Amino acid sequence: MHYRMKRSLLSCIFGISCLLLSCIKGAVYEKHFAFKGHRWTQKDSVQFSFNITDTASNYLLFLMMRHTEAYPFSNLWLKTNTRLPDGKSTGYLNTEIPLAEESGKWLGRGMNEIWEHKMPLTKNGGAMHFSQSGQYTISVKQIMRMNPLPEIMSMGIRLEKVPR
Repeated sequence: MHYRMKRSLLSCIFGISCLLLSCIKGAVYEKHFAFKGHRWTQKDSVQFSFNITDTASNYLLFLMMRHTEAYPFSNLWLKTNTRLPDGKSTGYLNTEIPLAEESGKWLGRGMNEIWEHKMPLTKNGGAMHFSQSGQYTISVKQIMRMNPLPEIMSMGIRLEKVPR
């Protein structure tokens, strides 16, 4: 009898866990690139490729970044380019990513000496629409004055579908 109660309890816990996890908003795509020695050189272009099949939905695009507390700047300047499924390019776009307030307080989440940021990569953090189905490739380069850029642990892209 004891075995059956244990088994029923475990089944119940598993079922509830599955229900809860299915309610959590997930990413359509997420990939991170770790920088060797926590140094990002300007020649290191990071590329992210993902497929879009649902052209009726809107999406949110985020930059995911981890750095140490010793990162010497309050921002990050990036040069991004997107290659569309038809092979055309959107052209290069220079984007400033704020990482700290004017007071020096980091904007992301911190644990010990590591800070993580989830920053929107779209204008005003709004949703975007992909009009073509197929593979998109986003390339990202750092264009800061310091090269290599120290204390950058990783950089990534996260794409989320906006619920209808």
